[in-house]
Amino acid sequence: MSELMTAVRESRTHELPGLLARMDQAERRAALVELKALRKEKRGWEWDKQRTLIKPLLVAGAGCHTGAAACATWISGRDLVWDRAPFPLVVAALADRDPAWLGDVAHRLAARPATAEMTYDLIHRLVLKSQCPVPTTEGFVRGWLESVSSFQWRRQKRRPLIDVLRADPFASQLLPRIFDVQELPPQMLWAYETDDPGRWDATLATLPQEGLLERQVLVDGCVTRLLRGGKPGDQRFFLGVLRLLALTGQEEAERAADWIGMASDAMSTVAAHAQQVLGRLDERGELSVRTLAEVSAAVLFRTEKKLVRSQLVLLGKVLRRDPSAAGELLPVVASAFEHEDIDVQERALKLVGRHLSAAGPAVREELALSASLLGPAHRALVAEVFGAPAAGQRDVEPYEEVLPPAPVARRLGPAPATLPELVEDVVVLVRSSAPDVSVFERALDGLVRHANADRPGLTCALRDALAGEWWMNEESWRSEPRDWTLQQLRSADGIEPVLATLLGRLSPQVVAQERASWTGTGTCAHAAFQGILRARVWEAADAALTGGLPFLLAVPTWHTGSLDAAVLVERLREYQRLGFRPGEADFAQAMLRVRRREQHDVAAAAERLEMPEGDRLAAWLRADRPLAEVYRFDLEKKTRRGQTVERSRRILMATKESPFIEEVFPRSFHWLGRPQIPAHHPCYHWREHPEHWTATLPEDAETLAAWLLPNTANNVVEEIRDAVQPLTLLAELDGPAGEALHLTVAYGLGARHPEERLAAVDALLILATQRRLDPVLLGEQVAALLDCGLTKPTRLADSVRTAAVTGAYRTVLRVLTGVLPGVLAHEKAPRGAGDLLAVAAECVEHCGATAAEEIPGLAETAARGGASQLVRQAKRLAVAWKAGAPRG
Repeated sequence: MSELMTAVRESRTHELPGLLARMDQAERRAALVELKALRKEKRGWEWDKQRTLIKPLLVAGAGCHTGAAACATWISGRDLVWDRAPFPLVVAALADRDPAWLGDVAHRLAARPATAEMTYDLIHRLVLKSQCPVPTTEGFVRGWLESVSSFQWRRQKRRPLIDVLRADPFASQLLPRIFDVQELPPQMLWAYETDDPGRWDATLATLPQEGLLERQVLVDGCVTRLLRGGKPGDQRFFLGVLRLLALTGQEEAERAADWIGMASDAMSTVAAHAQQVLGRLDERGELSVRTLAEVSAAVLFRTEKKLVRSQLVLLGKVLRRDPSAAGELLPVVASAFEHEDIDVQERALKLVGRHLSAAGPAVREELALSASLLGPAHRALVAEVFGAPAAGQRDVEPYEEVLPPAPVARRLGPAPATLPELVEDVVVLVRSSAPDVSVFERALDGLVRHANADRPGLTCALRDALAGEWWMNEESWRSEPRDWTLQQLRSADGIEPVLATLLGRLSPQVVAQERASWTGTGTCAHAAFQGILRARVWEAADAALTGGLPFLLAVPTWHTGSLDAAVLVERLREYQRLGFRPGEADFAQAMLRVRRREQHDVAAAAERLEMPEGDRLAAWLRADRPLAEVYRFDLEKKTRRGQTVERSRRILMATKESPFIEEVFPRSFHWLGRPQIPAHHPCYHWREHPEHWTATLPEDAETLAAWLLPNTANNVVEEIRDAVQPLTLLAELDGPAGEALHLTVAYGLGARHPEERLAAVDALLILATQRRLDPVLLGEQVAALLDCGLTKPTRLADSVRTAAVTGAYRTVLRVLTGVLPGVLAHEKAPRGAGDLLAVAAECVEHCGATAAEEIPGLAETAARGGASQLVRQAKRLAVAWKAGAPRG
């Protein structure tokens, strides 16, 4: 046993199977105890030292276990399994075991989703050695697929994939399981040449001829996967296999219900294929009118214009062939009247007009009522189809802008009054990945209050509730390096330092040292805000330990983080009565949160307080100025690549120096007063908690937007997620909205991901509802971004269309009026320009033109020849503008 442990510690892995062969079961059980202790001990070591023991621990531990379940658990440990695990040595260490025992281990390993794929090589060897049934779990199948794919590349001359499968002993059992794998390995999806013998899709299509897989199993598997959905790459793969199989007419007819499901709900590529199959079924007379009506109702509801147009074409063919179907199909066609694309609406209306005479009176009345809901652009065509005016046509009512209700500020409640309430809030904060700022502020205040009133009782209540936290573990404090846990607490963004202090994990000296150390500031706004937060937390930790504060001054009175000035004066008056001196960071944060506009009476009341903080607050309220002056700053960068020089540009905002901050505020706040110029390389902090950023400066949304803009702009341009994370929070803040906030909205409207564009639309509507939006300014900002190539017209069109259909047609039109002249000035209009014109035309049709003069460049574009989307929408906008232009 001692030889074994020495070999393990010295990493002589190749000697271990031989040493294990000479040990009996008692010796192995004794060695296992020491191996477990060594494994636990190494977890506290540096990584370079840890990894020298991974291989020997894996082999020795596997050989010393006598139970199959325990052996599988040891082998699949995440700290022991890695890419280059010595599985041949593990098999050698288990050479004396019974085949049934080895098979049991193999199946237990295969049943572990987290590590089955990583341990495939070992499972494969154990299955061959034990001759047990082949596991068919997803992890094992994925491991097999990767192994087969990589086998082709192990030699200089690649073998055809079909040859590899013929020789593989597991192929017949595992090939049918491919369709059950949630996500295919990337090797199967690599793009090969058409005639490449390593293509998985082409090889699968030949399996029925090889006798390795029945055709029906293959067809059913592909169809099932396409119905189930999944990642686009996987869907394209199985669709490719299905196409290569070239289904017969009978095979297509047998699966009519499957094609209907795909056409209704599958991704657009799959739906288009299903649509083609349904068209062939219809041509062969194998699709009933009722079935066609059902699937058409689902397809016409989809947003993909190509699919909808194709379905309308199919319906037109059926109606020409069988006019008697008009009564059942035309109401389905009318459902396309609700499609967002005006061209689709027009196609559907014309189709209804061509076959209206074949429908009965009741159907015609129903169709006329549906057509009456179409927009102004179709009024003439509706009158032509149904007669003037159409049955059910509504009178045109005066336009009225409809905006969502303005967000209502919510007043925060007081700190938890009882210990159980406070402990409940604390536990929620500690165990939440995205803690609520309101709960955080109330809990931090509650900890200070209860520590001042009854610290032993608070400590006792917290100890039981937080027993399992990492910083409560004695072993964490004894680990190497010894200050690891303190480093983690130092970088924590929550209330953990206060809790660790109350529970005796931090000495008074450490707390005092940490409180004093948070005087510096970061290199970006995010780091500066985090520094302010940590300075406050460590100050609160010191107060909880010493009883130096009765409560906190900076607790907001509103959910946005704002603090009523009169409330702060009352809190200072209570401090004065109790004989306490405010904490520096706490009072500084309270001043940043206080509402400063027209607070003359409150300033006078603060001045009457017999304490220096009263004078500082009065001066801050009377100044009534933004935290920093914001101005536009265009950042240009040259990058040399080969012999060419590429230029990139960002339209950003910078801020000027604010000396008042360094004069009045503590050092941990000084970053806020220094001049800030955007840099070429944005920071990496944008994925942190923006709620704390906006709650730090709730009264200075414009300044905050300027500081956060570099990351927002970079993430939008580089198409990174979470680009506009704090945008809606910024829009909800009180105060004037200037260039910085409007520019942030402009960037957000052009974000890649739909959910982020929706957040920008929400911000636009919030600003409009609060009468803080300047549509002309926003239009100028968007036009500048388009001119520099920093946003794309197609994404912008999607955003403004979403905003318009909520009822904000006039607001959106005012924005687009400033955007379109630049778009139309291009000799070759950018992709998506027609979509922008379509949104503008829809807005004019609803609310009328916003000026007597037409948009510059519109008449010239409308006069161009051709029938492109750009020209057609320009003509539509020009006609609508002329009809709705204000007079005089």
